[in-house]
Amino acid sequence: MKTRSHHIQDLISEGEHQTLDFKFEISDSRKIARSLAAFANTDGGRLLVGVKDNGTIAGVRSAEEIHMIEAAAEMYCQPPVDYNTKEWNVGGKAVLEVIIPKDLKDKHKAPDHEGHYKVFIRVADENLVADNVLVKVWQAEKYHHAAKITFSEAETLLLRYLTENQEITTKEFQQLAHIGKRKAEAILADFVSIGTLKLIQTSQGTTFKSNEKTD
Repeated sequence: MKTRSHHIQDLISEGEHQTLDFKFEISDSRKIARSLAAFANTDGGRLLVGVKDNGTIAGVRSAEEIHMIEAAAEMYCQPPVDYNTKEWNVGGKAVLEVIIPKDLKDKHKAPDHEGHYKVFIRVADENLVADNVLVKVWQAEKYHHAAKITFSEAETLLLRYLTENQEITTKEFQQLAHIGKRKAEAILADFVSIGTLKLIQTSQGTTFKSNEKTD
């Protein structure tokens, strides 16, 4: 067990954010799988196990937690997530650092609250199910599918709308163009793929903005 405790204290001082999450304990491998997948799918990150949400060091309670992380990464992430661990002694208490690199090749799924496997992403300090449009963009990149922009009536309406409005949601685009959800998502994904639109996903939902506009 390493004793360079200032490393952990420096991380804790940052608070939870896009690449850092605190876990008081690991009691559910399925739940922790969502964190591992989200980090791997986004920017990579670290879990500090044995640290409360407020930054208080409680210490790792059981060696079983290491096995639960292993189960989360290998059994409940599809495909399995790569990670490594370091154990630190901070004031006589053990803190487990779980380091998850960003996966540049695959996107990982983990079970949601109902047990359905979904792709998760990390947004600020939250793990969110990736929007369908984002998943389509990733799939197009992975399989080198070229965007199909035909400037149909729906596409023209979308671009015209965004010259007069700040943003649009998938549902608003469906209603604007009188098209189904699948077609709306496909059109939005194509525009995101070629850089015309910017996808912004938060816990409140997903919106699309013109890349030519400034915030």
